[in-house]
Amino acid sequence: MLPASDMDLSQGVVFQDQPSLTWIADPVTHRIRGRGDGWEAVRQAVEIILHVERFRWQIYTPNFGTDYDGLLGTEPGYAASELQRRLEDAFLPDSRILGIKDFRWTFSGVSLTASFTVPTVFGDVPAEMEVPLA
Repeated sequence: MLPASDMDLSQGVVFQDQPSLTWIADPVTHRIRGRGDGWEAVRQAVEIILHVERFRWQIYTPNFGTDYDGLLGTEPGYAASELQRRLEDAFLPDSRILGIKDFRWTFSGVSLTASFTVPTVFGDVPAEMEVPLA
């Protein structure tokens, strides 16, 4: 038996974006400094997505974070292009984030450093990250 409901869906469904209000953590003091919304909230979301490895922590859903698995030991050019693709994939679930642009990378020693801009509905967020390849 299916559950009964008096909802009328014949007129369609309207999807509504939720506010991005969240707690903002101070990266220097490692304490909550208050609440933030808009650009500040999405900037923090970008930072967290970059620093959480996908499929590794049970507290996060499987579609949250960036997948770095398999980049270790690969050729730098391949690692850079694959990292760009994986970052685009990581930002896809967040409707506030519009993609990646100005992706640049350098390889020094055994690590790949990438810098890029993350365009959002609130404005651009500059980002940089380093991935070990060995």
